[in-house]
Amino acid sequence: VQLQASGGGLVQAGGSLRLSCAASGRTFSSYGLGWFRQGPGKEHEFVAAIIRTGGITVYADSVKGRFTISRDNAKNTMYLQMNSLKPEDTAVYYCAAKSSILLSRTARDYDYWGQGTLVTVSS
Repeated sequence: VQLQASGGGLVQAGGSLRLSCAASGRTFSSYGLGWFRQGPGKEHEFVAAIIRTGGITVYADSVKGRFTISRDNAKNTMYLQMNSLKPEDTAVYYCAAKSSILLSRTARDYDYWGQGTLVTVSS
């Protein structure tokens, strides 16, 4: 599966952005999906994950209550709605797909990665 992330940009603290991850190739609904990010000078960090059907999600503590992951299998697209953005959310955001049915917070469990989209939150 090929993944294409989009929707990044510059936003003021407290603002919102919605990232999208469009997929092509093999059956989108066969994959668990996740978002990761890497801020300047920081490690690669888990953000959120969603199972194949979309019924179960998991979030990093740092984004819980502010970010919402979702997917539309009919449109082969995953989303990350980001509200109440903070300067520390500034990062390149990556979408990823995994063949296993289990949710995972671990980057090495994901088989496919999209290119990143940059989110910059100004204070």
